[in-house]
Amino acid sequence: VNAGQLDVYEEIPKDLLEHVEDVLLNRRDDATDRMLEFAETVKGSGKKRASEDLSWREAPVAERMKHALIKGIDKFIEEDAEEARQQCDRCLQVIEGPLMSGMQVVGDLFGEGKMFLPQVVKSARVMKRAVAYLEPFMEEEKRAAGLEGASNRGTFLIATVKGDVHDIGKNIVGVVLQCNNFKVIDLGVMVAAETILDEAVKHDADLIGLSGLITPSLDEMIGVAREMKRRNLNIPLLIGGATTSAKHTAVKIAPVYESPVVHVLDASRSVGVVESLLSDELRDDFVSNNVQTQEKLVASYKGRQQKLVPYAEALEKRFQTDWENVRIDQPSFTGTRVLADVPLSEIREFIDWSPFFMTWELKGKYPKIFEDKVVGEQARELFDDANTLLDEIIADGSVKASAAYGFWPAASEGDDVILYTDESRSEELTRFHFLRQQWERKGQTDYRSLSDYVAPADSGREDYVGGFVCTAGIGAEALAEKYKTDLNDYRSIMVQAVADRCAEAFAEMLHKRAREDWSYGATEGLSNEQLIAEEYRGIRPAAGYPACPDHTEKRTLFNLLDAEANTSVELTSSFAMTPAAAVSGLYFAHPDARYFAVDRVTKDQVEDYANRKGQSLAETEKWLGPNLAYEPE
Repeated sequence: VNAGQLDVYEEIPKDLLEHVEDVLLNRRDDATDRMLEFAETVKGSGKKRASEDLSWREAPVAERMKHALIKGIDKFIEEDAEEARQQCDRCLQVIEGPLMSGMQVVGDLFGEGKMFLPQVVKSARVMKRAVAYLEPFMEEEKRAAGLEGASNRGTFLIATVKGDVHDIGKNIVGVVLQCNNFKVIDLGVMVAAETILDEAVKHDADLIGLSGLITPSLDEMIGVAREMKRRNLNIPLLIGGATTSAKHTAVKIAPVYESPVVHVLDASRSVGVVESLLSDELRDDFVSNNVQTQEKLVASYKGRQQKLVPYAEALEKRFQTDWENVRIDQPSFTGTRVLADVPLSEIREFIDWSPFFMTWELKGKYPKIFEDKVVGEQARELFDDANTLLDEIIADGSVKASAAYGFWPAASEGDDVILYTDESRSEELTRFHFLRQQWERKGQTDYRSLSDYVAPADSGREDYVGGFVCTAGIGAEALAEKYKTDLNDYRSIMVQAVADRCAEAFAEMLHKRAREDWSYGATEGLSNEQLIAEEYRGIRPAAGYPACPDHTEKRTLFNLLDAEANTSVELTSSFAMTPAAAVSGLYFAHPDARYFAVDRVTKDQVEDYANRKGQSLAETEKWLGPNLAYEPE
């Protein structure tokens, strides 16, 4: 070693230092592979990256602008926009000329499957920077000569409905439509029906888009549709989001509003839907086909043959456990523990990257997706961009993670689980209320409830239940908004996508720690791939998911953990968690515990459930709407 060439330790770039120390200290199984990948980004091989090939800069300015849009290069767009402005009589000619020509190519390539969503979002970044540069000159032209602003193909208003905070999909849809020259008015998240419709009228919107992730959002969307009918609006309504479906849209939303109601599966379909609805030539056929499809879905829904047994019978045929022969471990502590400012560098090792690519509509499982002949190259670039961002976030601390988790003495009582204040089990602390399966399935021998995984109070066995709330999104919203303000939608969406992945990874990491604290998982020794495949004992079901579809049970968990104070995660009026990059749930250690779906339930169970929760039947039916096997009165 030449001591004279040694760098000062604190001055070594953080990303280089992390990769080097991972190899030297043997901190990761994949340290060598990661170092080789990193080396490719810094070595001086004499080869130029595609973005450094500046031969395209020799073309006429219109061609340069098109190239920049198609390739997503924003480095020169402002100087090119100025050069183009000097050659035109009006700024509007720059927008309607080379910029829109370039975006038309982007739209065509995307529609043909020759460009992918991440590339389109990068193209939008270039377009926005060019328009932002030209806007002051356009305003001056309008003042001087009364010229109109840039034309567009229609106005699309979009919002995440009241009580819901998730908006990655909504943001992507907005960017894609803007790339196709639609004016997009994004109202953000947790927007009340009244605001959505007032703004739609104010801006003379041609279409309204509603987005949502949690199941209560489905009812909120129905409410928006009803209000649209009450106001005698005839604006087409588009529905999208993770919990939405073509069938639910057809059965529950379309019937309450007379104008077209269309379910949009993903961002790539939005352009075709919007174009069809706004086209004089295509609209009638599109609407007719949509109505016919929805009629078939309604008929299918009404004709489905799902036999449900009475609740009493389901209770009799509950999942049985021989508690005398089940090992029940005692956690190393009871009560709540708080983990403040957990390093994202520790959390990232637990990331499951496959859903990350799904967010960007790239199909394939990680890491095999990199070998895909169609999307492999784009997936690798997206993955590298995500990790570059993650490196920056870790280095500057702009996004933070925190959690609260714990264990409590517990016992089941029917379909409730009682938690006690201490090991004496003499005082009830709180209780969770669960639903039970009622639908008959081929080969089925039992009807499950989560309460089946906890020893009954009269079994003579002392059992426990755990719970957690974690987030890796503290600061993510502000960072995403900063990038959005800087006209960098690509990075804005990337922040949200990476934060979501980190939150899920944190939940995985925390569950591993919880199993160790509970002793039964202390020697499991599973790889990250095995953790993602859930090759461990126990489950961590969450309120709002199939085994426990009632989102209101989150309130009990949050009170138990004092989650708002301990984690900075809060619940909205519809029990969505904010920051959006948050995960919560319960820990069950039963060796035969598995995930299941409650699905539809009959009125006799809903009445019993309402009684146990101390709620009115109407209130309970409101929160269990998607699961009801009957129409509420």
